[in-house]
Amino acid sequence: MKNTMKTMIHAGAILLLAAMPSMAADVPTVPTASAVAANLRAEEIVQRLEAANRQRAATLKAYESRRSYQLKYQGFPSNREATLDVMAHYKAPESKSFDVVGESGSKMLQQRVLSKLLEGEREAAKAETQRHNALSSENYIFTLLGSRPSPYGGCYRLQVEPRRDEKFLYRGEICVNATDFAVESIDAEPARNPSFWIKKTRIEHRYRKVEGFWLPASNQTTTNVRLGGVATLRIDYASYELR
Repeated sequence: MKNTMKTMIHAGAILLLAAMPSMAADVPTVPTASAVAANLRAEEIVQRLEAANRQRAATLKAYESRRSYQLKYQGFPSNREATLDVMAHYKAPESKSFDVVGESGSKMLQQRVLSKLLEGEREAAKAETQRHNALSSENYIFTLLGSRPSPYGGCYRLQVEPRRDEKFLYRGEICVNATDFAVESIDAEPARNPSFWIKKTRIEHRYRKVEGFWLPASNQTTTNVRLGGVATLRIDYASYELR
């Protein structure tokens, strides 16, 4: 169980770090949705994504939101679950704080996993940590897979491969909105398996547009343990107040 908890913290850290690239506003200077039909190369899409992210990061000043964390573990030695509700406060460029407003379930999971995730996110908000783990050409190799419809008019599908075998990077597929060049979704797994006891970890991120800003809607990590257990961490984001 101890190794499983460490892995859930690690997977949750990847999940939270991966959520950061689109946490900013759309910018009028970004090309319109007609770009889907423009047959852009992967390099061009990534360049526009990085440029738009820099512009958006300069626009987002502060926000508050309510988050609901739900952690379930089924397997050896016993089934356990816990929930944590928090109010999250962000102030540019790298300040994050959290107020716990509700909790239930296993005290061990609350203290050893969920509370440590909050500590990890405060640390991850630092500029150097974000740069080192950002979804960028510095950290990843991108391959264009095609495009698909989306709730926001269409997006480019890109395969991402980490340039370094580091535990906080990931590999998988992202979808980049063709209007705002912001990430709509990420479906991935860790670049490096954090523990022998883990068979597979799947990470899913979804974003939505709130008052012109691209912000996390939900994140889910599912970890399969070699002894047969399954751990699922889900975070739902709601009640955004932008400032």
